[in-house]
Amino acid sequence: MQLTLLVPELIWPEPADTLALGQLAAPGFEWLDAHGAMLRSPRQAFEQALADVFGQTNSPYGALRVLGEPTGIDSNAARDGVWLCADPVHLRFHHERIVLADAGAFEISEEEAATLVADLNREFADVGSFYTATARRWYLKLSPAVNPEFCPKSASAIAPLSAIAGRRIDGDLDGKPTAITRWLNEVQMFLHLHPVNEARQMKGQPAINSLWLWGPGALPAPADPGYAAVWSRNPLAAGFARAAGIPNRPQPKTLADLLAHASDDAQLVVLDELLGPVLYEAAEDWRSKFETLERDWLQPLRAALGGPLTQVTLIAPTIYGKLQWTISRGERWKFWKKGQPVTMLARQLAEAA
Repeated sequence: MQLTLLVPELIWPEPADTLALGQLAAPGFEWLDAHGAMLRSPRQAFEQALADVFGQTNSPYGALRVLGEPTGIDSNAARDGVWLCADPVHLRFHHERIVLADAGAFEISEEEAATLVADLNREFADVGSFYTATARRWYLKLSPAVNPEFCPKSASAIAPLSAIAGRRIDGDLDGKPTAITRWLNEVQMFLHLHPVNEARQMKGQPAINSLWLWGPGALPAPADPGYAAVWSRNPLAAGFARAAGIPNRPQPKTLADLLAHASDDAQLVVLDELLGPVLYEAAEDWRSKFETLERDWLQPLRAALGGPLTQVTLIAPTIYGKLQWTISRGERWKFWKKGQPVTMLARQLAEAA
């Protein structure tokens, strides 16, 4: 079996942070780093790295994520029309800069989401229809009557949510106003005055004062990326799989679980547990989840390369760039290769940036 693991934010973005990296035991990762050939390419968001492993460019993330939604929305609706992710966010000024917080950084109830979306649909019915899959994941399906110039022609022209959550977005808002940014200003004014936000502010909660509109487009033609199955709980990964006609299986808890249920053909596993802690600067949570990943996936890979696995490719989009290690079965015999602690690798990557 050839196994590809996609693990966003595998390396903590602050090399000197001892809370995350101090005395972090990672023999499995260190062995992979020592024995695998590492390639470093320019930085990519998780969503873009996911598109890469499916051989896609300019991916319509909105339609694809709808297609992969397990509940809350008719996923087959993604096969018709132009969709965008329209995720609820909070914009605030911090040191004279605009910072975006996505709904992973604050609480939003299903009732609040349903009320806001229903009222957005009444107010902006001429533009399209809003949908919620969960309180945190919203969508906009554009009306066929909307001018094609309303959205950027390239889905990659708008940063995916994981690339801007918790960060300054001044640069993303600069430039010549477009039809969609002018309309978004109207949406923001509508949300600012909405009773849901008035109630949230009375309770000291951040207002849902904007939407992040990204990933516009219609579903692409099917393409075969060469995997027999995709294993993930991420709706965007599930959507890529469905669009390619590949089964999307529930994410296994461990490598042993995967090997017990997967065929001998090429497999893709998406392990995105480390992404949230990095986006929300939760060092202790990242460390705990890394230790689980190390125990359940990385350490067992060494033995599995002597058994059912013929090759492992580990892909990690990080702040240091997109890192990729490839290790084949024969590499495990090179006993003289020694790994280095994760914190040392992080420092080297930061210095070489």
